[in-house]
Amino acid sequence: MPSVQGQTLLVTGASSGIGRALCELLVERGANVLGVTRRPAALSEDVSPIVADLTQREDVSAIFHGLGKIDALVNCAGVAYLSRIIDGNPTDWEEMWRVNVMALTLCCQLSLKHFPVNGGRIVNLCSMSGHRVPPSGGFYAPSKFAVRAVTEALRSELKAAGLPIQVACVSPGYVDTPMLEQYFRGREEALTQTRATMKMLDPEDVAWAILGILEAPEHVEIGDILMRSGAQRM
Repeated sequence: MPSVQGQTLLVTGASSGIGRALCELLVERGANVLGVTRRPAALSEDVSPIVADLTQREDVSAIFHGLGKIDALVNCAGVAYLSRIIDGNPTDWEEMWRVNVMALTLCCQLSLKHFPVNGGRIVNLCSMSGHRVPPSGGFYAPSKFAVRAVTEALRSELKAAGLPIQVACVSPGYVDTPMLEQYFRGREEALTQTRATMKMLDPEDVAWAILGILEAPEHVEIGDILMRSGAQRM
């Protein structure tokens, strides 16, 4: 079976949540991990830091300056605010769009020339909110619908160009990470109640799903993994 051992993988959002859990798992599996973060001191041990602010296009481009070959890119970085369409702050919308969509898409584009000639894999962290809009609404779901569309557009373009690079998504429901606290900003009591009444996914659960994509046989291309806690209703 394929293995990430000895491979070089680039992971965004590497210092917390799912990205950090994935970096730790990849290091355990013998991979060479390059972690993109704004907080290099918070990175897991044995992860090589690349400092970048993904809201800035110049920083995103700089990630790839002088970068050698990589075997996979995993876009874990994300921003989540419950910012409604009818009365939300457009500044929140812009930050989510810049990180969740623009930075992810640019990383996908710029990574392509760094893969070996025999291909590689790109995994984009999406969300169940990229498959249905939660009752609370908000701009987060549109940004994650866009991640699905970007992934499928890229997959189609790669096939048309004859490039042997595979693209996948992972779409989790509630995951107990610092980003969840960001999403429940101003609704801390609701988050406390959610944690008390529902066992959410752990970041490690999603990391194992991503690893399954990265270590799948070369002829197996996974489009999307939808996953949520058994206690989550929708």
